[in-house]
Amino acid sequence: MNDRTLPATINASVPSLVMNEQELITVLQNSLYPGASLPSIKMVLGYCKAAGYDPMQKPAHIVPMWDSKAGQMRDVIMPGVGLYRTQAARTGQFAGMTEPEFGPDVTETIGGVSVTYPQWCRVTVKRQLENGTVAEFTAREFWKENYAVKGGKEKSIAPNSMWARRVYGQLAKCTQAQALRIAFPEATGAGVTADEMEGKPIDEGVTIEHEQTKPSGPPPYADADFQADLPKFTKLIKSGKKTAEQIITMVSSKVVPTDAQKVAIMALAPKPETAVTFAAVAEKLQKAPDEDLLDAEADLIRSVADEGQRAELQTIYQKRKAEFEVTR
Repeated sequence: MNDRTLPATINASVPSLVMNEQELITVLQNSLYPGASLPSIKMVLGYCKAAGYDPMQKPAHIVPMWDSKAGQMRDVIMPGVGLYRTQAARTGQFAGMTEPEFGPDVTETIGGVSVTYPQWCRVTVKRQLENGTVAEFTAREFWKENYAVKGGKEKSIAPNSMWARRVYGQLAKCTQAQALRIAFPEATGAGVTADEMEGKPIDEGVTIEHEQTKPSGPPPYADADFQADLPKFTKLIKSGKKTAEQIITMVSSKVVPTDAQKVAIMALAPKPETAVTFAAVAEKLQKAPDEDLLDAEADLIRSVADEGQRAELQTIYQKRKAEFEVTR
């Protein structure tokens, strides 16, 4: 089929895709994608049909990218961060997203151009789990690792016009996309957005500042990676395949988890459900090895329903308390 031979209609449930395709292409070329070529518009339609998206909501972007293998620019269809937000909302579990938080400003000359940019940006996406708990998934992205270079014949490493003009806005969109991928991997997939890749070569992805020396030992456990792995750890513990201690040992062989991350993993361990009965509390009081633990166990007395049993437990507590006072 050549560019002038088009099917009359597209069979789809999306309202805009039911109209005559040539009319829809004309609308898209003159509104959402002005100046785009017919093949690129058709790629957008193919992308939307495959995923069931409405092209009039502009879920996909046409991103011109440099293909070094072909030695030329070519259009690539990519989702926008707005589509990620829509996909997250449609899960019914999206519970909000924090305002972007930025790190300290850095002024640096890059490629002969003086640029002031935020060192990093942090965004947290909230997801309500099936048990009602609201989990938080945080991503922190660095400007230096995300900005798009100007490139060109001179191969300039200075930021392109968009990243030089919107040092905060562009980084915020990249960070939001990462946080949404971590929180809703089944809805967003693993691909990057147009906001993250615009102005970058296809075969290079992002610009990364490489370390001059190779660090010794395992690297720190990045918070974004930890949040992405947390659901997997939960499944392993709930299924009985791994204990929380085993997971910490396994993780520590590859990365260095923080104390907070270790606590979060230990919190996944199932809590034994011990009935608060007279016999159970009496046993705890009788076996308490020291006065501090005795006082802690005494808090359970109020949970016993029977008033007479509570009084008897209080007597046991006072007797043990006196025993410890004698041995001081």
